[in-house]
Amino acid sequence: MPPPAAMPNPPMVQPTTYRNALPIGTLLQEYRLDAVLGAGAFGMTYLCWDTHLEKNVAIKEYLPVECALRALDGSVMPITTERNNDYQWGLDRFLLEARTLARFSHPNIVRVNRFFSMNGTAYVVMDYEDGEPLSKVLKDAPNPDDARLLKLTLPLLDGLQAVHEAGFLHRDIKPANVFIRKNGTPVLLDFGAARQALSGATKTLTAVLTPGYAPLEQYSSDGNQGPWTDIYALGGVLYRAVMNENPPEVTSRIRNDMVSARLRAMRGRVGVGMLSAIDWALTLDEKQRPQSVVQWREVIERGTMPPV
Repeated sequence: MPPPAAMPNPPMVQPTTYRNALPIGTLLQEYRLDAVLGAGAFGMTYLCWDTHLEKNVAIKEYLPVECALRALDGSVMPITTERNNDYQWGLDRFLLEARTLARFSHPNIVRVNRFFSMNGTAYVVMDYEDGEPLSKVLKDAPNPDDARLLKLTLPLLDGLQAVHEAGFLHRDIKPANVFIRKNGTPVLLDFGAARQALSGATKTLTAVLTPGYAPLEQYSSDGNQGPWTDIYALGGVLYRAVMNENPPEVTSRIRNDMVSARLRAMRGRVGVGMLSAIDWALTLDEKQRPQSVVQWREVIERGTMPPV
């Protein structure tokens, strides 16, 4: 019997210690765990090798650190019996979101191929994207011009519109969750914070926000969240690209808001239309922001001032 074909080495991943991660080499059905790509409030993301199709994939594991832990046998379980309902509710949502995202076949949304239950939790198998997060790209090549900003923004708006039309919000758009492929196209990653929109509000297991990119309505459990919430976050991403710094946290802007003045100071290097669109997206009052991707996109494409 001939020896099995040698498997290629996995892509280089920066070595980091993750205490809650499964051991390297663990088999999740036909997927061999080769590295940890990252960790968040709701779980771990692994780089895995598909031993059937012989290709790299990314797998996200549901592991909400607020209410669950890793047992010695590798399984995931609620911290206490009192948190079992929270854990199960989140697990059900995790699977529902996987089913919904699997319907998308959009070049600017990470592709979900399948999901399965194992170890008392669930796993979502996604395409592995080869490239770099926008956060790193902007450090290496800061101060993009209008053409580069449009090349980044318009495909993301296409993807985000598809998410919103399906009744979902991403809720954690930031440079680290925008991936730039080697061919230069962007893809929206990490829907771990996504929740289905219900009458403009969302139910959450825990607060999910990134300071600077989260609007005021995300700081309240009954905040009026909607497409305008994701638009604020994407406006923050463009602010980061233009200003070469993270946008100020929204709570600090209530007393002293310098966002508009700082953006106006960039006139001459960035077009007035793009600066105005960013300023509009970062409006504190969600009712005064663009209410849909379509509405915001018209201003960005035309390079015109937002409607009064």
